[in-house]
Amino acid sequence: MSLLELEGVAAAYGQSQVLWNIDMAVERGAAVALIGRNGVGKTTLLNAIVGVHKLMAGRLRFDEADLTAMPAHGRARAGIGFVPQGRHVFAHLTVMENLTVGLAALAGRKAVKDSGIASHIFDLFPKLTEIRHRKAGLLSGGEQQQLAIGRALAGQPRLLLLDEPTEGIQPNVVQQIEQALRRIRAELGMTIVIVEQYLDFAWSFAEAYHVMQRGRIVRSGSTRTETADEISHLVNI
Repeated sequence: MSLLELEGVAAAYGQSQVLWNIDMAVERGAAVALIGRNGVGKTTLLNAIVGVHKLMAGRLRFDEADLTAMPAHGRARAGIGFVPQGRHVFAHLTVMENLTVGLAALAGRKAVKDSGIASHIFDLFPKLTEIRHRKAGLLSGGEQQQLAIGRALAGQPRLLLLDEPTEGIQPNVVQQIEQALRRIRAELGMTIVIVEQYLDFAWSFAEAYHVMQRGRIVRSGSTRTETADEISHLVNI
């Protein structure tokens, strides 16, 4: 059964339509890669899912509930976590203060106890323990990315969306992030959708993919039965 379902989703910036009739289903516990070159609508689609970009048409269902008209804070409280492109940590707040911001997603949620920052976040990202009192604006790109993921996890989401998690990150930190995401799936049972341009990362982590071109999904499939080389021409158009 799908955790997330999009049906006929369309979105625009003013008079310019950027998403066209998007149909997509994400199964519970799955890892899905949304791929395509810059400017094809991947970030807009994530923004539409989390509610920061209003749909002009279509429906969105999460855990069988229709969230189409629900505002962004309601979707966060429903269990949708988001790590935006560029991290967007609060530069003048410490690491711990940034993580505490993530607890806002727990407000009013049934069957979830707010017991502070979950210890597994520091287990996944030990570096955050070392730098917990440091201002986020002083962190490296890799440290900020770990913090942004940790902040999203603080809200105990069931679906985690990540927009370009490897962008601007040095290779050894990319490996750490990939390992952490694998543990998040295995240990927390979390469903993950990543927007990613680097096919090697997408194929090493996700088992399903959707290719976007010009605001539409033009191909979907399995990374287990298809190679990155087979679809690379679609991403480079």
